[in-house]
Amino acid sequence: MKEATQAGNKRRRAACPEEAAFLDLLRTTDLLSRGLVQVLKTEDLSATQYNVLRILRGAPDGLPCGEIANRMITRDPDITRLLDRLEKRGLISRCRESKDRRMVTARITTEGSKLLTRLDEPVREAHRKQLGHLGRERLRALTELLRAFRSRLA
Repeated sequence: MKEATQAGNKRRRAACPEEAAFLDLLRTTDLLSRGLVQVLKTEDLSATQYNVLRILRGAPDGLPCGEIANRMITRDPDITRLLDRLEKRGLISRCRESKDRRMVTARITTEGSKLLTRLDEPVREAHRKQLGHLGRERLRALTELLRAFRSRLA
């Protein structure tokens, strides 16, 4: 059994650079997400709900549900249920368009905007604690690398 474990460890160490980078990205994402979840927990909000509210704050005229789904950081297969929960809490409103009754537009409410305003500084502070030690130049370089990666996959 010990030999199998050692053999398994050797395989992990011998991983290609792409796999090592992939695993490091996953580990880092997990750690960063935990910090944000702690902040959002104070307002009983999930990361995906927070994402929707931020998207809608940037679209004062509202957005169709499909467009919200397209702009999400992480894909949520059940965007309707997610919007239902936010609407039930009074953080968003939805209305059917008169021209095309199939299209539903979601808008952030005043209460939703107030909640985001309360979270703005705690979220920024959490990001500073997690990433501030890198400094501006290294953060810019990291951001450029990540954008280059995403553009290649898009």
